[in-house]
Amino acid sequence: MRIAVIGTGYVGLVVGACLADLGNHVTCVDVDEEKVEMLRRGESPIYEPGLEELLERNIAEQRISFTLNVDRAVKESEIIFIAVGTPEGKNGKADLKYVKQAAESIAKAMNGADSGKIIVNKSTVPVGTGGMVEKIIKKHYRGREKFHVVSNPEFLREGCAINDFLKPDRIVIGNGDPEAAEVMRKLYAPLNAKMVFTDVKSAELIKYASNAFLATKISFINEVSRLCDRANASVKKVAEGMGLDSRIGPYFLNAGCGWGGSCFPKDVSALVHIGKDYGVELMIPRAAERVNKEQKILPVEKAQKLVGSLKGKKIAVLGLSFKPETDDMREASSIAIIRKLLKEGARVNAFDPVAEKEARKIFPNINYCDSAYSALEKADAMILVTEWNEFKEMDFEKAKKLMNRAIIIDGRNIYSRKSLEKAGFKYEGIGV
Repeated sequence: MRIAVIGTGYVGLVVGACLADLGNHVTCVDVDEEKVEMLRRGESPIYEPGLEELLERNIAEQRISFTLNVDRAVKESEIIFIAVGTPEGKNGKADLKYVKQAAESIAKAMNGADSGKIIVNKSTVPVGTGGMVEKIIKKHYRGREKFHVVSNPEFLREGCAINDFLKPDRIVIGNGDPEAAEVMRKLYAPLNAKMVFTDVKSAELIKYASNAFLATKISFINEVSRLCDRANASVKKVAEGMGLDSRIGPYFLNAGCGWGGSCFPKDVSALVHIGKDYGVELMIPRAAERVNKEQKILPVEKAQKLVGSLKGKKIAVLGLSFKPETDDMREASSIAIIRKLLKEGARVNAFDPVAEKEARKIFPNINYCDSAYSALEKADAMILVTEWNEFKEMDFEKAKKLMNRAIIIDGRNIYSRKSLEKAGFKYEGIGV
């Protein structure tokens, strides 16, 4: 099929590259000329394992191209994906200005087209956005060809997005029109995945409800971890016992220093505000937000417990991105932790394998190190924030010699208390 993808952010770029790899002809559109030129060279503006190889292969095979020209991309395509950002607005609602701009551009480009189009909302959007997009297109479209607006939410996890696209748990398609449904079925048929066909509003809500539920599950076990700290119990064993119940399952029961990223924070907030718009108070997602906010600074409180006053103390922060295998700093726990450390007068040594460039945009004046061990030099404590693989098997004898004090705050529970205490460290995990 011939496909246009409006927006080359995280979702748009992964979707475009994967659809091209399935044999489709994909044109990705963006307004950023520098980014378009970068992509034409096969260089990815985001860090995602395997993405550059995917781009290089499909550029060479002429299955994917990048342009600033939305008019031509739309006219030459059967399916147009809207994959622009929907950032959290000042009031906590999803900001739809980029979706509106994309819909208007698509509508104007459709004028003079010789066939009907399927416009697909791939961005995470509030309930009712599909109807809004349809109204915008009707307002600016002067042609007679029939068009369809479809909701097809993405379920991509940063760090493994390509695998998530090519081997999905499910594909959700919201429209209800048999003609549009059949085209979308054919598009995704090579993936051999379970497809859920529903109305547009239900499809839009599935994404928010899914992310809010997962975020709530994490916040629940994080809150239990605080009880474990007080009761001298192990949250790891509690989670293991819970996870063996088939009704609960083991996933998303890893206690730690909070969730972040581009999806959970804004999607939970947006769902709360969608509820308000419909006169429904969603108390559980609100509680999940509150727990998460408090959980993020827990490692600093644990450092204060072991170090005392942090004023003038050097603290090593290992891991800055919100999760491993990405450079994404959006709503990362490291941000809240570093801000709290600086507020308490601490000096920060920071290291992350890939996220330093993004972190410098937020904290230009802290000390960035070229390795975990250089971050530990003369440190009064280490706070593990992101569980990159290279942090899991550190040489702790070497670390101990480098540090002023042998203190480790394990924000992701990746270390053994017994082993570290045997090696002479003071150790604090999250509920263990």
